[in-house]
Amino acid sequence: MIKTKENLKLAIIGLGYVGLPLALEFAKKKSIIGFDIDEKRIRELNSGIDKNLEFSEVELENIKKINFTNNVENIKSANCFIITVPTPIDEFKKPDLKPLLKASQMVGQIIKKGDIIIYESTVYPGCVEEECVPILEKYSELSFNKGFFCGYSPERINPGDKKYTISNIKKITSGSTPKIADLIDELYNEIITVGTHKAPSIKVAEAAKIIENTQRDLNIALINELSMLFNKLNIDTQAVLDAAGSKWNFLNFKPGLVGGHCIGVDPYYLTYKAESVGHQPNIILAGREINDNMGNHVVSVMIDEMKKKNIQVKSSKILIMGLTFKENCADIRNSGVKIVVEGLKKYNCSLDLYDPWADHEKIKKLYGITPKSTLDHNTYDGIVIAVAHEKFRDIGETEILNLCKKNHIIYDLKYLFSKDQFSLRL
Repeated sequence: MIKTKENLKLAIIGLGYVGLPLALEFAKKKSIIGFDIDEKRIRELNSGIDKNLEFSEVELENIKKINFTNNVENIKSANCFIITVPTPIDEFKKPDLKPLLKASQMVGQIIKKGDIIIYESTVYPGCVEEECVPILEKYSELSFNKGFFCGYSPERINPGDKKYTISNIKKITSGSTPKIADLIDELYNEIITVGTHKAPSIKVAEAAKIIENTQRDLNIALINELSMLFNKLNIDTQAVLDAAGSKWNFLNFKPGLVGGHCIGVDPYYLTYKAESVGHQPNIILAGREINDNMGNHVVSVMIDEMKKKNIQVKSSKILIMGLTFKENCADIRNSGVKIVVEGLKKYNCSLDLYDPWADHEKIKKLYGITPKSTLDHNTYDGIVIAVAHEKFRDIGETEILNLCKKNHIIYDLKYLFSKDQFSLRL
C-alpha cells in the first residue's frame, strides 16, 4: 500500500532537546512511539518529568498519545522512524557518528519493506547516504529506494526559547525520491504552522543545516575578536555595537563564550568534510579557533584586572554565575564556561559555582565542586556573570554588588547589567 501522511506510524528515536519537542508536537495529531535507550529518561517521561526543564509537568501530562519506551520491540509496529540522536565531536574535534550509526543499525534490524527513515541529527553533506544508508541496507537486507526510503529534515530547536518553538520555526525537508520528499514535506506540514522548505536533495538539506550554525559561529567570532581589540583600545564594545546597530543592515551579534551542541560543534563537521575532499576551510577554522579560546581570554583579563586592583589572586574567592551553554536552559554539556572554571582553578582561586537552572549533581560530577544554592553577602573578590539567565537579571545589580567585598571585580560577559555598575565587560 502506498503510504500517505495519514497511515504513517511514527517512532521518534532519541528523546532529548530535539526528539521530545518533536514527539509532543506530533502527538497532537497522531499516536507516537517515543524511544530512548536511557531507561531513567523513559521512567521520568512516563511520570510527567522533563529533566531538561523545556516542558512543564502539565504539558507532559496533557499528551497521552505517546508511548514512551526503551524496548526496541515496542517500535517494530512503526513504519516511519525519525532519528534525533546526538552528533558530537571527539577529543580531536572530528565527527563522532557512533550514536547515529548505532541508531541506524538498530532501526535497520527492524524495518520492513516500504518503511521510511528520516534523520534530524546535524551532519555533514552526504552523511546520510554515505554512512547511514549502507548500515540500513546491511542490517535490513533491503535495497535503498526500493525496499526502504530516507529523508533528512534538520532540527532547528532553540533550547530555552519560549517564543520560537518547533511549530513556528520554518522547517527544511527532503527525501530520497521525489514522492518520498513530497510525503515527508506533507508530514511535517502537519505540525509546522509557518510552513516548510522542501530542498531538492538530502545533501542540500544537510548542507543548509550545517552552514546555519557555521555562519553564526563566524559572526560571533568576528565580534569576539573586535571585543578583544576594543578592550586594548579602551573602547566599550557595547557602545560600538549600539552605534553600528543604528544602521538597518548591521547584524546584531554580541561577544561571549560559544558552546553547546550546535555552534560549537557543527562547523567541525563541515571542516571535516571539506578536508576530506581536499579543500582547506581557512575562514571556518579561524572562527573556531577564536571562539574556542574565548574562555582563556576571559581568565587572562580577569587575572590582569585583579592584579591591577591589588586583589590577591591565589585563594581569592570567585563566584561563577551560570554554567549552562546558553541562557534559560538546563544543559551544562559543552558549555564554554568550563574553560573559564578550569583556567581560574590553575591560578588557585577558590571557586563557588551558581546556576539555578542546572542540575546540582551534574555540576558536581563535571567540576568536582558542589554548587551553591544560596549566596552570602560580602564574600567575593570577583564575580563572573557567564550566562544571561533571566533569573540573574531578576536578582538585580544591587544584590549582586552586595555579594562582593569592598574591593572586587564583576566581569559581565553577557552585558546583562549597566556598565556604570559593572565596569569589566567583554
